[in-house]
Amino acid sequence: MAMLNVKPGQWFTVPDWHTNSHLISADAERQRSASHQVRQEARTLRNKTSNQAKWDEHDNQTRLAERIRSVNRWKETLDKCLADVDAEINALAKVKEAAERALQAKNLPLDVAIECLTLRKSRCAIDVVRDPVEEELHKEVKLIDKVKRELQQKASEAFEQLCLLQEVRQQLSSDHQCKTEALELDHMCLSLSINSPNISFKVNPTRVPNGSTTVDEWEQNSQSNKERAEAEMKTSAELREATVLAIAQTNNELEAQRVATEFALRKKIRDLEKAYDELQWQEQNTLEEIADMEEEIRRLEEELRRRMQDLKVVHTRLETRTYRPRVDLCRDQVQYGLTDEVHQLEGTIRALKQKLAESQDSLDALYRQLHRIRTDLGYRANSLVLDNKCMDTRRKLLVPSERFLPEAEAFPRATTRTLPVRTNGQQELVKERATDCVP
Repeated sequence: MAMLNVKPGQWFTVPDWHTNSHLISADAERQRSASHQVRQEARTLRNKTSNQAKWDEHDNQTRLAERIRSVNRWKETLDKCLADVDAEINALAKVKEAAERALQAKNLPLDVAIECLTLRKSRCAIDVVRDPVEEELHKEVKLIDKVKRELQQKASEAFEQLCLLQEVRQQLSSDHQCKTEALELDHMCLSLSINSPNISFKVNPTRVPNGSTTVDEWEQNSQSNKERAEAEMKTSAELREATVLAIAQTNNELEAQRVATEFALRKKIRDLEKAYDELQWQEQNTLEEIADMEEEIRRLEEELRRRMQDLKVVHTRLETRTYRPRVDLCRDQVQYGLTDEVHQLEGTIRALKQKLAESQDSLDALYRQLHRIRTDLGYRANSLVLDNKCMDTRRKLLVPSERFLPEAEAFPRATTRTLPVRTNGQQELVKERATDCVP
């Protein structure tokens, strides 16, 4: 009874039922025909792709083998270039050492001139001048360079050429290493097959890596490295021949310049001694003026203290007289006189204070000038010591260096003149001036 109560769905007719059966049969027939067509096409595609894959693999195997032969040829070429470059580097290095040994004979005069220039760089403040001594020393250095020019130039060129050869060798070595690694990788690729254990799918294997080059660029790079190596080796061979021819005996052209330099140095020392004496005289006079000014300031201060005491007395008198009783508190002549005295004393005190300030300013200026004089004395003392050291250093050009023993430093040097009389404090100051100046 429950089943009868359920309302049936849509009702179809008998023709509809037969039509549906025919449609299902027709669709099945079409699907089987389409499937047969797909199978036939799949069989054709399998045969085609199999043949294509075999030929592609064969072609790429052939290409890999040819590529390996090409890379190997360039590797052998680079091997020979590297051997030639190494041989040329060794030959040029020997020639360069020979040129440097030839230059050694002229090193002493150059070292002495440079040492003198270096010593004189320690001069202080205003004494750092481009004086005739400095000019002569620079001329001496230039003259030495002129005497040594050819050998020095060849040695420098040999050094630069060695750097270029080393750079070329580095490029050849890098290219050779790249080719060696490329050969290893191509040999490994040539040995791969479907039975190899390390094959797998890769992410985007057909991408073009950054830095990839064309075959022409690859060929041109190796050719350029080879041509540059050959060009640098040719230049090196020519330089070796020129350097061997340039190695020769030098002469004694430095003597005239040495005499001129030492003449200017002696004159400079005399000028420094004269300037030093002048500054000592100025220092002595300034010290005397300072002493006089300090005494005058002391007297002004004493006078000011006395006038202040006088003013106190007048103030006290005026204040005391204000206590007079009644009618006796009158403005008499005494009152007017005391008032005038206050005004007079105040004016006097103002004048004394003004003059005391002016005197103090003058004293300060004298002390500043004294400091400047003493500082300049230190500069002169330092310059004298340095120039005398230069004279001692230049003795190396006259006596063998192993016999050169510098004398103990003393100040002043190269003079027996009598210096102005100084106090004990001044004498101590003069002794310390040459060491107090720090450039």
